[in-house]
Amino acid sequence: MNRRRIAYSRIDRRQFALLGAASAVSLLGMGGAASAQRMSDKILGEPGPLPEIAFGPADAKVTVVEYASLTCHHCRDFHIKTWPQVKARYVDTGKVRFILREFPLDQLALAGFALARCAGEGNWYPTADLLYRNDDAWAHAQNPLDGLRALMLKNGMSKERFDSCLGDKALQEKILTVSRNGSVAGVNSTPTFFVNGKKYQGFMTVEQFAAIVDPLL
Repeated sequence: MNRRRIAYSRIDRRQFALLGAASAVSLLGMGGAASAQRMSDKILGEPGPLPEIAFGPADAKVTVVEYASLTCHHCRDFHIKTWPQVKARYVDTGKVRFILREFPLDQLALAGFALARCAGEGNWYPTADLLYRNDDAWAHAQNPLDGLRALMLKNGMSKERFDSCLGDKALQEKILTVSRNGSVAGVNSTPTFFVNGKKYQGFMTVEQFAAIVDPLL
């Protein structure tokens, strides 16, 4: 694994943890755990500064919000192994609304999410899927940025668009705002799932997902 990636990961996790802790202290000062819960519910229930990546009907009985990182192996495994079954069984049948939100654990994940946002309307998910399935080509490469560039250019993004996207600090700040909001809601690792507001952490099989969701349907 690239040492630079590890260093970025540690720095960002510490920053997110500090942001979450500071927010929690502020909330407790305004009225304790009840205020913190209200703030968490507000964050989970409202779109952040970027368009929501959502699947399934808005009026579904169960809403799942997943916070994930593109350089998280458990997130990748959920995406590849579990998500297709969840989508077929619960989302496509209208039982669940599933919302994906960015929680980059390092600078590489932030770059990947920015590129997914820059890929154009309707292309966030295909880009994230591409990056998850080819993480060895960039996230674990000797030169991660070169690997990321090669992968994106091979799949239709121009070099000018690539460079412009990674230089878009306003976009990156919006992604980080989504992540900071997640920290306030209680996210401190990925993947983290909120099922009708209740938090669950870590990789899930479809059976584990079903055990949580089925009683709510």
